[in-house]
Formats: sequence, structure tokens, C-alpha cells
Amino acid sequence: MRPVFRHSSRHSLALYRYCLPFRQPLMFKGKWLASREGLAVFINGQWGEIAPLPGFSLETLAEAEAESLACMAALKRGEKVSPALASVQFGFDCAQRSWPASLAVLEPPYPLLQGAPVELMASLSATHWQTSPPTRLKLKVARYAMEEELALIEQLGERLPTTKLILDANSGWTREEAQRFCERLTLEQIDYLEEPCAAFTDTIAVAEATGVAVALDETLSRQEKWYCHPQLRALVIKPTLIGSLSACEALVQRARACHLRVVISSSFESDLGLGLLARLACEWAPNEPPGLDTGNWLTEHVMNPVGEVKTDSLHRLY
Repeated sequence: MRPVFRHSSRHSLALYRYCLPFRQPLMFKGKWLASREGLAVFINGQWGEIAPLPGFSLETLAEAEAESLACMAALKRGEKVSPALASVQFGFDCAQRSWPASLAVLEPPYPLLQGAPVELMASLSATHWQTSPPTRLKLKVARYAMEEELALIEQLGERLPTTKLILDANSGWTREEAQRFCERLTLEQIDYLEEPCAAFTDTIAVAEATGVAVALDETLSRQEKWYCHPQLRALVIKPTLIGSLSACEALVQRARACHLRVVISSSFESDLGLGLLARLACEWAPNEPPGLDTGNWLTEHVMNPVGEVKTDSLHRLY
């Protein structure tokens, strides 16, 4: 059921903070997090989510909270607001957006694998994928020993021969490391590799040297220069990191002009944020499975089964 984002209180402006535990600690840019924290903003009947991702967002949650509170005060005075921080832009844009009356049916998200390769290999035999394999599977790489990750990819290929793998390195390798990794891959098994290197020129050099298809992610959120290339296959758009919805829409249009796939992807938002991202994916890329499987890592929700934000369980800031 698509969330309806109801609000059960009488307030027309409100800001809440949430803290949702992860099923197990997750690593983000070398740091372990046990929970996901963010803000839920309510403006005249609509919700938005503000959740900078540690290690990836330029702003901290404290900075996002301070700007959000200032924007709420300005809205109460009848002023227009133009947030400067990406996560705040996304949240306020969603809460003030004119959403389409009807949306296309979205392709189901593809599963996300994240964790130590040894543990993942041990769990493969217990999955239901043996009888119902996904068409695509996303795997985080460049986090553990290269030999262990390559062994996991080989085992995935043997266990799930019809499943294409999306590998996400989060800019974790040098050009030399990425090339060494890609030279060991069976390319027929790989859908594409997201951001193997921090520099776009290095990513393209690896793609040209090894033949691997690549996609851009952090390059977009960092607003760095990039160009169309035969080995570039997709733009992975993360609105929480990019910011304004108009900036995201501009990337969608540029992708279409370059004949690239568009993947709307999450930054480990709550179920509220994932619902908003799903609505955007319905608009911008209804035929492409989104990268929205991160909600499975959270043990709690901010919304109830009928689509209302559980404001009583959140900490109200405004």
C-alpha cells in the first residue's frame, strides 16, 4: 500500500526528531552506526523528511535541525524559505510539493546485500532466492578484503546465475585498486559498478581499461562535472544528498538526453522518507527498479499501517 502521509494533529507547521535502531550496526565511510536519526517536517498537510547521512552528507543532523527550525519560524511569519543544506532542501521541497494526482505502478526495489563477505556467503543457502531469484541484486563492495569480496561475487554468480549484480563501491578505491578488482570480474554477471573511484576521470579510466559498465552516485551529490560516455549506464539519484527536487529533475532530464538509466535511491531514510522517494521514482523512473531496500535494516517505523506519522512516539522540536 502506498503511504498516504496523514497527520493526526491540528498543527499546520511541525518538526519532529526520530531515532530508529538498525537491526545490526552498519558501517558508513568507516564509522559504525547503531541507529538512524533524522527529522520529519510537516507543512500545511504534507510531510517531508530531513535525514543527512553521516559520512555522505556535507551537513550534520545538528546543522540540519538548526536550519529547519529557522525555516519553520520564517514560514510562521509568512516568509518564503530557501534552505541551503541539501537534506533540508529535500525535506522542505517534499512538504511543499504539488504531487501528481495519480502515479505509475513502480517496479519493486531490488534487494541490498551489505555486511562481511564470510557472513553473507554463509547466509546464502538459507535465502528464498534459490527458488525465486531476483533479477538484480545490489552488493556493497570496497569495504572488506578484495579477495573476500571477489569470492562472494563468484559464489553469487554460481548460486544465482540469472541475477545481475549491481556493485556499489562508494568511491572506495584508487584507480589501480578498482582496475585490479574489475579485471577479476565476469562482466556478463555485472549490471554496473557504482562509483569505483572518487574522481570521475579515474572511474572512466577503469571502465575503459576493463570494459565494466559504471554508474554515478557520489559525483552527483558532490555536484562535480561529468560527461556522457559509452561505459556510463546509469545515474543513481539520491535526493537526500543532492538536495532540491528541481536539481534532481535536472539530472533526470540530462540522463534521458544521454540515454542513461535513472535509479532513484535511498540514503537509509525512515519509512516516511522511503515512501516519498517511491513517489518520486514513480514519476521519474517508473520502469527502473529503485534502490529503496534500505528500510529492511531498520527495526522500527515512524508511520503506522494506515499511513499516519506516529507523532506521539517522536520528539517534537517545533
